[in-house]
Amino acid sequence: MKRLFSVLRILGLTGLAVFLAEATLDTGESSAFESYPILWLILAVVVIIAIAIEVSIASLEKVLYNSLKPDAKLKYDEAIAKKQAEKYSWWKKTYKKLLDKKPLEKEEEIILDHNYDGIRELDNNLPPWWLYGFYASIIFAFVYLAKYHIFDGATQKEEYLQEVAEAKAAVEEYKKNAKGLVDANTVELLTADEDISAGKNTFEANCIACHKVDAGGGIGPNLTDDYWILGGGIKNVFHTISEGGRPGKGMVSWKTELKPDQIAQVASYVLSLQGTTPADPKEPQGELWVDPDAPVESTEVEKTEEGVKVIIEDSQTEK
Repeated sequence: MKRLFSVLRILGLTGLAVFLAEATLDTGESSAFESYPILWLILAVVVIIAIAIEVSIASLEKVLYNSLKPDAKLKYDEAIAKKQAEKYSWWKKTYKKLLDKKPLEKEEEIILDHNYDGIRELDNNLPPWWLYGFYASIIFAFVYLAKYHIFDGATQKEEYLQEVAEAKAAVEEYKKNAKGLVDANTVELLTADEDISAGKNTFEANCIACHKVDAGGGIGPNLTDDYWILGGGIKNVFHTISEGGRPGKGMVSWKTELKPDQIAQVASYVLSLQGTTPADPKEPQGELWVDPDAPVESTEVEKTEEGVKVIIEDSQTEK
């Protein structure tokens, strides 16, 4: 039995080694042992050696035991029995203290005078673990009463609402710096070269079948002019790519294929093509898009002796 536990211990350590290998080695989707077959060889050798050592020790102990004289065998057996008896003595003593139960031979000391048709009653003490638990519950009740009914401590509902509010604030703060969690409401136009380059790669891999490589339009509309079917600007373009075009027709939704940061990149790349001249541009579709946050030109006509003078001023709209 002892050796069986030793073998089980070896197998348990083997399982632990496999778990640690999988948890610590970065091998992508494949397992550590698929990426590093040598690990199987090393693990198998270690297990075989460990089991061989255990079997050898067991055989050696058996040979040595059989070589002992009868008196020595008796002493050895007594020593093993004593060791086994003392192995869990501390736990047994602790268990008995927690029960505080009178031994059967001493029950006469706690027997009561009550006699019900020959049935006698014992006056056992309450188990200490139960008694101390009862005292602890009384102390807890007074602390609870003082905190929530005297000093007006926060109730469970108030604590829950406070934690929810803190969690929402933490999420919003995280979203501000988490590039991959943008949506149509929080997205901003990207202008960095690496973002535009990444957006171009995504566009050429997924969008040129309908919009052509220069975005001049094919099955889909021309993306280089100022006319948009579902609205221009980074937020509208992001939403269109993410959710798709008009129901029943138009572009499909790409939110299951592209990550939010990829959609932001390709939307920014599309807007960077505004004003370019495709090789074979498609006729404008949709309505002329005017960015409500862009500067608006206002014109004034002033008559002079030389003729009419047109004055163009830029003013910022407030939206």
